[in-house]
Amino acid sequence: MFTQFKDWYENRHEYAKEWKAKTGGKVMAYMCTYVPEEILYAADVLPIRVYGSHEASDLTEQHIFGMYCPFCRDCVAQVMEGRYDYADGVMIAQSCLHMRQVYSSWQIHKPTEFMYYLPMPIAVESKHARPHLAAEYKLFMEAVEKWTGKKITIQDLDRGIEILNKNRQLMRKVYELRNLDNPPLTGVECMHMTTSSQMVDKREHNKELEKLLEKLPSRKMDRDTGIRLMIVGSESDDIEFMEMVESLNATFVADDHCTASRAFWNSVEPEEDRLLAIAKRYLDRPPCPTKDATKNFVRFHHVMQMAKEAKVEGAVIIQQKFCDPHEIDIPLLRKRFEDNGIRTYFLELDITVPVGQFKIRIEAFLEMLRADELPF
Repeated sequence: MFTQFKDWYENRHEYAKEWKAKTGGKVMAYMCTYVPEEILYAADVLPIRVYGSHEASDLTEQHIFGMYCPFCRDCVAQVMEGRYDYADGVMIAQSCLHMRQVYSSWQIHKPTEFMYYLPMPIAVESKHARPHLAAEYKLFMEAVEKWTGKKITIQDLDRGIEILNKNRQLMRKVYELRNLDNPPLTGVECMHMTTSSQMVDKREHNKELEKLLEKLPSRKMDRDTGIRLMIVGSESDDIEFMEMVESLNATFVADDHCTASRAFWNSVEPEEDRLLAIAKRYLDRPPCPTKDATKNFVRFHHVMQMAKEAKVEGAVIIQQKFCDPHEIDIPLLRKRFEDNGIRTYFLELDITVPVGQFKIRIEAFLEMLRADELPF
């Protein structure tokens, strides 16, 4: 059922090139899920998320600090290798320092015909954030219009909102099935679904989701669910790591990171001012640690609610090495899990993951969780 999503994920560059040749449209490579895709779809531009390749490279040291996170260094290496040379535009929404350096290196060494840095409020709960971001969206929309030569109408914005909302709502339905006692999908399959949604035309992705939802509820798995895990933390699309964990009689039934649920969890609510409506959606979504900068820790409440609904037994906390935003809030997040009776295990990731070493450590964690279930 998930073959198409997996194929899209593994052949992302080929897909984008074929889409460009078929439609004659422009492709926008973007970093960070705070980029307003609705505006790009309104302009008939295909947004594609920049992911890691998980391949070691010696191209990064002269372009980005060695103590920046491995995901950022991986992205820079791919840019310098020319893997995104087909992209017509590149943009970033205000993100962490490391991702901003990726954008700067791209702008200096591999500039495209359209480069855009979109300011994004850090204090997302501020009363000034919504009008400020809506105003920035207006400037961005005008820049996209000039770049594409296409005037974006209200109807175009409505179309973009509809496409994105449908995609989010369909994936939320799939996620609801993960809460079942015997979920009809694995975490790896779910990861293929969510990551591919950020790199293919969502209209095609929506059709595949609709076909999936016709069959998925009645699917019978040929494996035990085992220990119910949640994966939380830095950017991660490391399929090999997740496959290893799920081979140990465990299943990822919930997640909170930007390659998955955090990217699509909420929808745009209808409003007369479309740009303000879009701004509210991105400000109100489950926040990244770079945006969850208030004493309320909105993200923690969201994560705990997901864990409760999915009946999570243990949480794997991952951090890209040197990822400052996650490194700061992980101790508090782990305490929140432990206070709610959920054991956690921390792992620090690099560009390539030592699956063999991690397997031994995850096995020990799972054995500890199974021991907790014993009646004596």
